[in-house]
Amino acid sequence: MLSSDALRAHLASAAPPGAVAEPGRPDGGRLDRYRLFAARDPRALLGLEPRGRWSVAELVGLVAERCGTSPDAVAASGCRIDPARTVDALDAFADRLGAAARRRAAVLLGTGRPRSLLDFFGALAAALEAAGCRVLTPRQGRGVAVPAPGGPRAHTLTAVRGVALVRGNGLPCAPDAPGAPCRSPLPLRVALADLAAAGSGVPELVIGDHGWLCGAGQLGIDAVGPAGTADPAPFVAEAEGTVRVAVPLDDAVARVHYLPLTRYVLNRARLSQ
Repeated sequence: MLSSDALRAHLASAAPPGAVAEPGRPDGGRLDRYRLFAARDPRALLGLEPRGRWSVAELVGLVAERCGTSPDAVAASGCRIDPARTVDALDAFADRLGAAARRRAAVLLGTGRPRSLLDFFGALAAALEAAGCRVLTPRQGRGVAVPAPGGPRAHTLTAVRGVALVRGNGLPCAPDAPGAPCRSPLPLRVALADLAAAGSGVPELVIGDHGWLCGAGQLGIDAVGPAGTADPAPFVAEAEGTVRVAVPLDDAVARVHYLPLTRYVLNRARLSQ
């Protein structure tokens, strides 16, 4: 079993920096979504309706506090997330999964970062299903108009290994092919509407990122998931009590770097097979 100390050591020493570092941009564009969030632009809210008014400085301070780094690092050069903060949040994340497994809850998993996070979420889906949970998936092929520069783009909602995601129309559709990146909460809303129409009910727990995480929390559904520092929305959602757990980590590195995190979460939740 991977201990918390061992996981912290892995996160601190991994190269590339596996789930603990977020690159910056020398042009200062790293704060673009912070500025949009402060202006309550839907493109940065990820489905969240913040209760408070947040300035850019307050958002930077919040993310810095949650990640155990300095506001200057978040704002300028990118930040090195404190491994202890990641592990503490993973503990809380795993505890929510374990509780869901014990009551055999209906769960929905969804990702807007399938190229990096599909294996992580897929392993959780398999373990929860083996524990007796109902892993909910929307019908294959539902259309979703995802916001994009220049206007909405047609995507298709699907599920791979128990994880809901979207694919851009015209992309390969092999069973295990990664989907398209997507921050929007619209795929979640389409999935929930589809599940309701099919009589599957509302999930008791949503495990996801970006719009899956914030959108579910905003609708009052218990929601947990990873959060990268480029988007302040999940951290605001957690601070305001809308989202249960936002795990600070780099959500866009190679899939292999999430394997130790996956093992740690499954062990902590007592879901190891």
